[in-house]
Amino acid sequence: MVWYWAGPDAYTDTSAAEAASSTAGFLFQKGALDFAGGSVVHINSGVAGLIGALLIGKRIGFGRESLAPHSVTLTMVGASIAWVGWFGFNVGSNLEANGLATLVLLNTLLAGAAATLSWVAAEWLMRGKPSMLGGASGAIAGLVVITPACGWSGVMGAILLGLVSGGVCFWAVTMLKVKFKYDDSLDAFGIHGVGGILGALGTAVVANPALGGTGVWDYVSNSVGEYSFATQFTSQLWGAAVAIIWSGIISFIAYKIVDTFIGLRVNEEDERQGLDVSAHGETAYHL
Repeated sequence: MVWYWAGPDAYTDTSAAEAASSTAGFLFQKGALDFAGGSVVHINSGVAGLIGALLIGKRIGFGRESLAPHSVTLTMVGASIAWVGWFGFNVGSNLEANGLATLVLLNTLLAGAAATLSWVAAEWLMRGKPSMLGGASGAIAGLVVITPACGWSGVMGAILLGLVSGGVCFWAVTMLKVKFKYDDSLDAFGIHGVGGILGALGTAVVANPALGGTGVWDYVSNSVGEYSFATQFTSQLWGAAVAIIWSGIISFIAYKIVDTFIGLRVNEEDERQGLDVSAHGETAYHL
């Protein structure tokens, strides 16, 4: 729906472009921009995670006992590896090594850095102390938000998206989740879902050539086409809404099938003992 099209060589003139576009994916035809998977990966996974959290239910002790991350050190190792991998994820989506690939790399770096700073700043203001866990979460939020926009945004737009995403995703995981009382243990929805939606809609802002964006290339005229923010924002709404609805429905069906044949969670005794032991017969550490 997002990326399927006939390729630039099919757009030789206006009539050929119309014929080629008629065979493209549904959201491609709607004009939705998604450079490296903001809707395909992040909205999709975030919504699927939320549906799973709602259907599986809360962990034992949720809201009453401390369920802190197992290891902040390993969290930082994982976040660092993810950040390095994200360069391949985003830059590789350009499919060739050129100036645009360099722009994508810079945007990915700067958005992640900006979101790290804004998340930690929000945490410092709201809780009185910044944390390493918050920094890691902010970095992922920034990487998520820039993913759909990384090839369309200028560097200042990437910084702006990162700064906004850090604060918005912090709100999603500390306030939105608390208000609705769902147990999203790894904040798949708060970071990937909310960040992906923000990035999809924000792409319409930062892609604007008047704001330093690249604009949208017209392959018929071989130049940047005329840019309309209202038109592009509507296209981005299509992309985000379809991803939310599609992922929500299909995920619900998939979880129900698994629940029918296997079950979605273990019994209380196994959960209290821990799945490392009850499901796999091993422990992470031998003290």
